[in-house]
Amino acid sequence: MKNLDPQLVWAFGGVLGLLALSSLIGLALKVAVKKPEAQATIGNLSARIGAWWVMSAIFGLTMVIGQIGSLILFGIMSLLALREFVTLLPTRRADHRTLFWSFFIFTPLQYLLIGIHWYGMFAILIPVYAFLFVPTRLAIAGDTESFLERASTIQWGLMVCIYCMSYAPALLMLKIPGYAPDAKLLLYLVLVDQLSDVLQYVWGKLLGKNKIAPVVSPNKTWEGFIGGVLTATLIGTGLWWMTPFRPWVAALVSLIITLMGFAGGLTMSAIKRDRGVKDYGTLIKGHGGILDRMDSMCFAAPIFFHIVRYFYVR
Repeated sequence: MKNLDPQLVWAFGGVLGLLALSSLIGLALKVAVKKPEAQATIGNLSARIGAWWVMSAIFGLTMVIGQIGSLILFGIMSLLALREFVTLLPTRRADHRTLFWSFFIFTPLQYLLIGIHWYGMFAILIPVYAFLFVPTRLAIAGDTESFLERASTIQWGLMVCIYCMSYAPALLMLKIPGYAPDAKLLLYLVLVDQLSDVLQYVWGKLLGKNKIAPVVSPNKTWEGFIGGVLTATLIGTGLWWMTPFRPWVAALVSLIITLMGFAGGLTMSAIKRDRGVKDYGTLIKGHGGILDRMDSMCFAAPIFFHIVRYFYVR
């Protein structure tokens, strides 16, 4: 067991305290509120809170194990997300060997490169080598029906589910002068990103009237978006002490995380609508599948990583 940074312990303890308070409020509302529509909303929130208890327990375990634990956790989530994505979109028998390479070669190799801190290859493995390998391997299989669609599906799945998601645990490879290399930055990213998602839902239910993209995501409203983004940005600013940022930088970075998270959620919702489904999967009660929960993270993590690396790594 590794020695944990006291700041990390306090921050994670705050998360558990917030979850405990949210659980109590959810129980109280469930007893007090009788309207069917309100009960449905409360039930949805309670399911989300229950899922977050499970995810927090897993995250707590990875903090104890350290970088290896984080790589294992996100590696498994990447594989599950890629499975959800590929299952949703059309593939053919000729794609099986290319998918084998995607699941069992490129995915573990991507996370191995993070583990050995080989940033140069980690940054280009999928967007260069896998990108070129996928259509080549499909062409060798000899099936040209819907070739471009099939190749693009696998390429996009690798980019979003593996490459983009791997940037979250990659934060632990960054060596920032005067800043302990632990999971605080990862926890900060997860907190701001996921709180923004939850708070947009809450503000939308409280005040939402004007829909942003009703065909793509009927529940997203301008009121929910503005309220969630501002609230999550304020929380991220208050958590500046977890990061190497000054308070005003934490505010700017938090805003970027929330905006990129919103873009990720909206984009991945458009894919679901195109395929005529509500969720990518059913693995997490109240959240759908892994990709339903991590869609915002997939867009936020790479941008957050490169901001930190460009301005703070020497």
